[in-house]
Amino acid sequence: MSELYNSIMTGLNEAIEDAKSEKKTLKRHIVTIEPIKEYEAKEVKEIRNKVGLSQRLFAGFMGVSNKTVEAWEKGTNKPSGAASRILSMMEMDSKFIEHFPFVKFGDKN
Repeated sequence: MSELYNSIMTGLNEAIEDAKSEKKTLKRHIVTIEPIKEYEAKEVKEIRNKVGLSQRLFAGFMGVSNKTVEAWEKGTNKPSGAASRILSMMEMDSKFIEHFPFVKFGDKN
């Protein structure tokens, strides 16, 4: 058998033995995921303005249509799922969009 297979099997066997034993020796981590925040129209617009993007550019960054951003800002629809997570990151860090290569800032000629 391959070295990788043997390594995986050794690790799995160690995990099974540890789970069955009364004295746990393997390190464990508790992971908590914050609930997804629901954004109101005013909050979406404030975040968009804070990061300095037009509705068109914001829609492009978020991967949604211009109409979707308009609907979020009018309160017709609310962002959900991944869009809400991205909004949360933007809310925490106004420079968020600068950390990733999706938006390039340059000088006008």
